[in-house]
Amino acid sequence: MTDTRPRAIDPRSPRFGAGLTAVLLLVVLFLWLTGATVAATVLLLVIAALFAWGAFAGVQRHPYGVLYRRLVRPRLGPPAETEDPAPPTFAQGVGLVVTGAGLVLGLLGVPAAVPIGAALAFVAAFLNAVFGYCLGCQLYVLLVRARVIRRRGAAA
Repeated sequence: MTDTRPRAIDPRSPRFGAGLTAVLLLVVLFLWLTGATVAATVLLLVIAALFAWGAFAGVQRHPYGVLYRRLVRPRLGPPAETEDPAPPTFAQGVGLVVTGAGLVLGLLGVPAAVPIGAALAFVAAFLNAVFGYCLGCQLYVLLVRARVIRRRGAAA
């Protein structure tokens, strides 16, 4: 029988992606604050689509993961350890919910929903990129411990 579980990932890859995401979310906030609300909304839509990609296809297939593996990883030493891809993949889903809520509420006419959604997602991306603290991953662990969701991935 073939093992279909995802392989362990280099933990620096999600941090790299979080750094790119944080920069893009700052651009959304800048655009909104300078009055370019349509551009801010479109960029947040692109970011939400990237979160969807990571949530549904997995972090291994996310464009930032591919970029990391092809351009960044070859220039670094091997990781000290690897990690289960399930928590970062779940975190992509959390990012999709946060940015998606900002988009939907913004399109429904709720003032400042787009920048608030972007700001909340920025905080999470910043914490992951700079400190290696993944809020979505922590939420995944709590939900698994509470038996709200089942553990999946390489460590299953």
